[in-house]
Amino acid sequence: MTIDLRGRHFLKEIDFTADELRALLDLAARLKAAPRHRTQHLERFNIALIFEKTSTRTRCAFETAAHRQGAQVTYIDPVSSQIGHKESFADTAKVLSRFFDGIEFRGADQSSIETLAANSSVPVWNGLTDQWHPTQMLADFLTMREHAGTTDDSQLSYAYLGDARNNMGNSLLIMGALLGSDVRLGAPKSLWPAEDVIARAQELAEKSGARITITEDVAEAVSGAQFVHTDVWVSMGEPKEVWKSRIELLSPYRVTADVMAQTGRADSKFMHCLPALHDTETALGKSIAAEYGLKEGVEVSSDVFASELNIAFDQAENRMHTIEAVLVATLVGIPA
Repeated sequence: MTIDLRGRHFLKEIDFTADELRALLDLAARLKAAPRHRTQHLERFNIALIFEKTSTRTRCAFETAAHRQGAQVTYIDPVSSQIGHKESFADTAKVLSRFFDGIEFRGADQSSIETLAANSSVPVWNGLTDQWHPTQMLADFLTMREHAGTTDDSQLSYAYLGDARNNMGNSLLIMGALLGSDVRLGAPKSLWPAEDVIARAQELAEKSGARITITEDVAEAVSGAQFVHTDVWVSMGEPKEVWKSRIELLSPYRVTADVMAQTGRADSKFMHCLPALHDTETALGKSIAAEYGLKEGVEVSSDVFASELNIAFDQAENRMHTIEAVLVATLVGIPA
């Protein structure tokens, strides 16, 4: 089957078929394995990077991915443009697509990037919204494939613990449902994905053969899972006042050595999209430790994060390789 993604936006996982997502993962693996001085497919291409939210991995991954393929990038931060202040997202898209060959957006509302895409004549890519995180999903699945030693996504079993109604919970659920994986979400019911997201995942799972478990029970969520994911408990844009209630609600879902042992697998690995609050070496980690006594990590314990179980930095590197695949595939097509 020939997969042609030229000119396509990359806004959320559900916009793509399982075969299209697998083609992106396969291309990412090929690009990662290619020699450093390999063919550059995007020479003389120009890419705009719009960042409404701050970033380390997403910005660096897009910039290095573009540069590795010979493209130039322009970074647009939250205060140096007219976006959302004097100029609408629709008008911004119409202007930027006259200058650039592709546009990345990282921000709050999914509606913002959908508006950009609807008014852009060039591909638009989602670097993160509150609802979806598709470039992270490609990195996560490439990482799980590498550590599981398979390209058969139906063989992947993973759990996510924590606040599951956010972009990571939504995306891990839908991506696994599309690709036929064994997906578990462990979270308080009040922090489960929206009912329409769960219903869509179940519908996809009926076609793909995916196994979906959504539970409040940590042991049920992680039993048999090769990979255990988590994320910070308070997302960007949420007020700091929610930390108290979130810690009270999510403390049972903290990834500890005991939780990792409950997988029952000697090959289980820990995953995190980063940044992680695993110690007191950051201002936020220090303040949470002082106020709530969590000195050995918040969503993940420091011993798990410092152990060989942690493959979060492999995930971080794979953001670059998978974004490189998205850029090449949507701008010039998947090379033979």
